Amino acid sequence: MIRAGIVGASGYSGAELMRILASRRDVKLEWVTANTSAGQRVDELYPALAGRVDLAFREFVHAEMAKVDVAFVALPSGQGMQAVPKLKGIAARVIDLGGDYRLKNIAEYKEYYGHDHVSQDLLAGAVYGLSEVNREAIGAAKLVANPGCYATSVILGLLPALAKGLVEPDAIAVSAVSGISGAGRTSKAEMNYTELNENVRAYKPGTHQHVPEIEGALKAFAGVRPTVSFIPHLVPLTRGIYATMHARLKPGVTAEAAQAAYEQFYAGKPFVRVKRGMPQISAVTRSNFCDIGLVVNKHTGQLVVMSTIDNLVKGAAGQAVQNMNIMFGLPEDSGLN
Repeated sequence: MIRAGIVGASGYSGAELMRILASRRDVKLEWVTANTSAGQRVDELYPALAGRVDLAFREFVHAEMAKVDVAFVALPSGQGMQAVPKLKGIAARVIDLGGDYRLKNIAEYKEYYGHDHVSQDLLAGAVYGLSEVNREAIGAAKLVANPGCYATSVILGLLPALAKGLVEPDAIAVSAVSGISGAGRTSKAEMNYTELNENVRAYKPGTHQHVPEIEGALKAFAGVRPTVSFIPHLVPLTRGIYATMHARLKPGVTAEAAQAAYEQFYAGKPFVRVKRGMPQISAVTRSNFCDIGLVVNKHTGQLVVMSTIDNLVKGAAGQAVQNMNIMFGLPEDSGLN
């Protein structure tokens, strides 16, 4: 039995973690924390979990918390690195769903996240939790940095093209749309239904914190650091990400060769499905799948890759559970099908 705890369980990613873990007979949730909802029952905040999670949220007072085998930290950037060091002696292993341990360069972290890194002693040992390509390191890790949602969809979409040398690494353009749950549960005026309904809005063009994560991970796993122009957009959709990537093909690469390279690269990877056609968000909603489709634009000489995920599952909680499975030597898809 794996004993688990969740720090920051009242947000959307925390709720997804509770939903997934509640279905597991081999996992027991010992505690869930949420300072703003402390004392409130989980099923009062999330009625869908009634009869599944018989717990109340508690404050994060680490000295009073029972020891667990794994702790999930689902806090915003800047807060996660305050909590993770306090879990030493409480949690044997930690999976951080925020952005605090994804970037090894602290100057880059400050530039994109806007504050200093205060947990540098743990940063060096943090393992990037992209399950499809970093399984061995994840299995041995004590601290896993769960990839960002946009980053997951883009990295999985571009990895085969760069690793197999299908495209030039410079001037890769990425346009992605996301449902509004990606902005979190905290109320913001610009996230109101009346502001977003029948509307599309780009945000953080060129300055989004997932840009260095995408470029750094691609360098680590494909051997070349690309230059990526990344423009995210909010659309009136609850959940889901649809990323479209444009990269210049190298001479002689055909559509058939590109398709074969992608299918070979992801053979045996249970949660990446390479399609022969266009992926859809509706096909991955509430699942841990990433669906990928690709075409060659003969007019521009570009490879166009489309990638879809559920931002709360493969982009957050599902991928975290996938990493937990690997860390404890379980089948990768346990509890995720």
